[in-house]
Amino acid sequence: MPRTPAEDRTHWERTADRMLLAVRPYATDGHGLIHLPGTPSHNGPRGDGLEGFARTFLLAAFRLAGAAGADPHDLAGWYAAGLAAGTCPKNPERWPTFAECGQAKVEAASVALALHETRPWIWDRLDPKVQRRVLDWLAPMVGDQMPGNNWIWFQAVTEAFARTAGGQWRQQDLDRTIALTDGWYAGEGWYSDGLTGAGHRNFDHYNGWAMHLYPLWFCRVLGDAAPTGLLDRYRQRLRRFLLDQRLLVGGNGSPLIQGRSLTYRHAALASVWTGALFDTTPLAPGETRALATRMLDHFTDHGAVAADGLLTLGWHRPFRGVLQSYSGPASPYWASKGFIGLALPPDHPVWTEEPTPLAVEQGDFERALAAPGWLVSGTAADGVVRVVNHGGDHADPARPHADDPGYARFAYSTHTAPETPGDPTVPGGSADADPLDNAVVLLDAAGRASHRRPTTRISISGATAVSRSRAHWPGDATWDVFGGPDTDYVLGPWITVGSALRGPVEVRAVRVDGEPGRGHVLRVGGWALAVDGTPEDTGAAARVDGADGLVSLVTGVRGLPNASVVTRTDSNALGAASATPVVATEGPVAHGTLHTALIHLGAAPPSTWPSVTTRAEGTTLLADVTWQDGTVDTIRLPAPDPAAPDPWKDPHRA
Repeated sequence: MPRTPAEDRTHWERTADRMLLAVRPYATDGHGLIHLPGTPSHNGPRGDGLEGFARTFLLAAFRLAGAAGADPHDLAGWYAAGLAAGTCPKNPERWPTFAECGQAKVEAASVALALHETRPWIWDRLDPKVQRRVLDWLAPMVGDQMPGNNWIWFQAVTEAFARTAGGQWRQQDLDRTIALTDGWYAGEGWYSDGLTGAGHRNFDHYNGWAMHLYPLWFCRVLGDAAPTGLLDRYRQRLRRFLLDQRLLVGGNGSPLIQGRSLTYRHAALASVWTGALFDTTPLAPGETRALATRMLDHFTDHGAVAADGLLTLGWHRPFRGVLQSYSGPASPYWASKGFIGLALPPDHPVWTEEPTPLAVEQGDFERALAAPGWLVSGTAADGVVRVVNHGGDHADPARPHADDPGYARFAYSTHTAPETPGDPTVPGGSADADPLDNAVVLLDAAGRASHRRPTTRISISGATAVSRSRAHWPGDATWDVFGGPDTDYVLGPWITVGSALRGPVEVRAVRVDGEPGRGHVLRVGGWALAVDGTPEDTGAAARVDGADGLVSLVTGVRGLPNASVVTRTDSNALGAASATPVVATEGPVAHGTLHTALIHLGAAPPSTWPSVTTRAEGTTLLADVTWQDGTVDTIRLPAPDPAAPDPWKDPHRA
């Protein structure tokens, strides 16, 4: 039943209170550590305990700030006690130092932001000895050479708070953070989370819950001491980013299921709320709240909160396949960033105006996002938002990687999850599995699928995009977000893939170039869906009917006559059983020719498919796609340059 604006605010407050009260039974006596149940991360129990304190403290801070200090659950007193216990070197509840646990640097930023937001009710009332201990615990951050990604902002915001509270800070650290961030700006509101191989390749939700949030809060903490013009620069970038982010939320309220740290879930709202808080959003107030509330309800309605009120490790259900080695029992509480809106007072327009439809509910759209290299389509009939990925892969172009399912797939959506059988570096993670869904692979004689990363973006324009990669088979296919281990590998041919996207349909065109005669079979995978039963093949096309009513369908148009469905268990965040439609060549793939497939995801099969004709211009192969309305998009697949140097040392050429 729809809620009124006032009821919406109350709903958010009650949800925050339930989350905060649910963790209290797991706190140590002095509240310095919160040891939530579950498998520890690689940071160990003490690091995970600090994470439990810091991330929930951030939620408590937004709750207190928006209520102007009204505190029926004594949040201020409870967390003040934890600050005293955690920073006392002789207390058994003491927090780990940065030297003992690098993750403590991440949590320090949450502590600093929470202290800033609750300064009148917590910091200003702390015993001066406790204030000094807090600043002493933060002090080793000064001069630390932080990793070259969003971690630099943990240093900047902690030093900014320390500067305002009489602690240690260093101008060089702040200047370095600002300069690096400017270098990571990829344009049109998008950041790469650091540079990989000197390039912008790391695009994911860290854009919103880190790269836009922390710079603006850095300026908020410093106030008039912030460098001149910096706040305006960050505000303009966020405003532009939100024009794209508003498109990347499905009608079901789900954000895009892509990238790493997905167990943070509605932390994806961080930039949406930050835009409202800093008055730098293109969204109407009613759209901001509608988007936020829809996302919050999406997760709470789909099992993200267990019966005991704790956030689980997963996406909907508990599912370790979307975790990383740094994911511990308290990691999901970075979702606290999704509650930034509570820091706005109850009379702010986002809490008083009537909600408006989400972008995908207002009508169909297609966009080319040049910065991340994504084609986007949204369809109002089913609320699905799809992204076709020819841009970032989170991989070093100097060496081959095993494919991380969160980055290496050709397509992602708000209604489907990539097949992620589990990162073996995560406790409880399963063994690696060959790339399948939304993958274009070559199968070797043993039936093993090639891997894609790293990729090279060739073009993106209008409704089409093209990229290229070198097929390779790693000896150790362990994958993680930072590339996996160095390993021997077998190199194969070049694979050039182009896409045209319109509504629920992608036309995917493929050419293979290299040394012919190796007997590789070309396979093209479609969307994986969670299923209730066992799907069946349907002749020349492969179709999967999902448990949620969606249809995933792939049909070969040219050179891909073999259709089948591949089923897996416990490899998908959205269901225990999943299935993926695929098409493949009859035998060994022909090199230097065009292969095309039609790939569909929607509420029903398409009534008509686009027509595809092929031709050549010299060594470039072209696929002309004619859509139902007569619009023509042309996918251009150039041949690899035979004079280009081999990018990798090649001890084991296929």
